[in-house]
Amino acid sequence: MDITIHSSFLPHDDPDAALAFYRDTLGFEVRLDVGYDGMRWLTVGPVDQPGTSIVLHPPGVDPGITADERRTITEMMAKGTYAGILLATRHLDSVFEQLQAADADIVQEPTEQPYGVRDCAVRDPAGNLIRIQETR
Repeated sequence: MDITIHSSFLPHDDPDAALAFYRDTLGFEVRLDVGYDGMRWLTVGPVDQPGTSIVLHPPGVDPGITADERRTITEMMAKGTYAGILLATRHLDSVFEQLQAADADIVQEPTEQPYGVRDCAVRDPAGNLIRIQETR
């Protein structure tokens, strides 16, 4: 089989804050910015990886989700327990310094993990956990 990862989805609760974080802080390019019915979907990704994207979407937009489920999603996003993504870089310390300089919500400084990787963690403006792993 010839299968690749094309897009991953993360919720956002403020499209302008999400755009500023992913574009200005992480340096991703904006591939799509789509508004519909008062909501906004943003597709972003690394400049040198045009085939891989993150779609930032309004939480709970699926018509099959109940009002209670939407509240749960919103509560989990606020706690940072709803969604996350793992990114990678060869230059973890440099990336971390840039995140600190941009006042990103730091969860964990670069750390050697007992399971054999070195990474750090931040939260995006919606509370999504972003771990950034150092490639060796």
